[in-house]
Amino acid sequence: MNFVFVSPNFPAEYARFCVCLHNNGVNVLGIGDCPYDDLRQDLKEALTEYYKVDDLRNYDQMIRAMGHFTAKYGKIDWVESNNEFWMELDAALRTDFNITTGLKSDEIMRFRSKSAMKRYYQKARIPAARYHMVSDIEAAREFIQMVGYPVIVKPDRGVGALATYRLEKDEDLVHFFEELPEIPYIMEEYITGAVTTYDGIINGKGEVLFAASHITMNSIMDMVNEGVPVYYYVNKDVPKDVEKAGKAVLKAFNVRSRFFHLEFFRLTKDKEGIGKKGDICALEVNMRPAGGFTPDMLNFGQSADVFQLWADMVAFDEARHVYDGPHSYCVYAGRRDSVPYTHSLDEIGARYAENLRKLTRMPDALAGTMGNQVCIACFDTLDEVDDFVAFSFSPQKQIPKVAPQK
Repeated sequence: MNFVFVSPNFPAEYARFCVCLHNNGVNVLGIGDCPYDDLRQDLKEALTEYYKVDDLRNYDQMIRAMGHFTAKYGKIDWVESNNEFWMELDAALRTDFNITTGLKSDEIMRFRSKSAMKRYYQKARIPAARYHMVSDIEAAREFIQMVGYPVIVKPDRGVGALATYRLEKDEDLVHFFEELPEIPYIMEEYITGAVTTYDGIINGKGEVLFAASHITMNSIMDMVNEGVPVYYYVNKDVPKDVEKAGKAVLKAFNVRSRFFHLEFFRLTKDKEGIGKKGDICALEVNMRPAGGFTPDMLNFGQSADVFQLWADMVAFDEARHVYDGPHSYCVYAGRRDSVPYTHSLDEIGARYAENLRKLTRMPDALAGTMGNQVCIACFDTLDEVDDFVAFSFSPQKQIPKVAPQK
């Protein structure tokens, strides 16, 4: 099997995908813009060959790289980056080289367009926020008259919470239209809830090989735009209602042979037309692993190896490794260099030495969203999670306690 991994060096942890593929007997070929000598040693050993391009966005160079691999190794069986940023590039390469193990260009929009997702949620019978495709300010006002302020505006094909804003009043709306970029924007009614995910790996038969769930209490949008504390935790187990909703969404989107990261709101107050407090409603789908160090957190909290499980899915279409160790709450605290905290990283390390799993820095490219200083730890109870979060961020405000999950 010939597998082309796009940008195997970033994020750095993605080298593990290539290592596990190699260990499963897959011929792993890499395309990236990083000099070969700068690659991690384990990645070098996992790659049969590495083709450096000047810019991954230069499609002519990507075509030449694929052509080189095809001429030398034969037909390419897989192309993947597991990266949201390169998702459309992956699909274009699959289309041009007739690779059938993933999404092609004519299929990609149902996973990239937030407005296109809505009809699949309807098919899955999962409630979702009402929306309006931004056109002019009068049409926006008509929509707001129906749903009320606040509303959320975000790029229809954006990544994460970048360029996402909450409009509280008409003055905000006017300012938004004065600065509106020339890209499609979607406007949605505001949902009050905690982001609750269904993360995992699905095989070619539509069978979920691994699943977990993580919970974010603070608004992701506020983490990005307002610098509020960045923290979330992987739940010990997947709540039954999240599993039911997640599997319904996977079926509606006909997801096959990939990592998935599905986002839902768990309502923290009743919302007319959506549900009661505690209910699940749809947010968005992502056909890749959750960002940052979340794959590591899934491993820490679930006593698993998602890199190996994904490689098993690719090579064998089944899980060849069994992970039945204890589960725990795995919490992420992302601290910002610009904030003066009461406790240093050394103090955090000393206080939680038995619980810490990772104490490091986030790459600059992701730090705006995820914070600069990374503290990841595992605990048996949510009270311990609350204590860790409070100690890590003291004295910064806006740190709601975690809520027990269904």
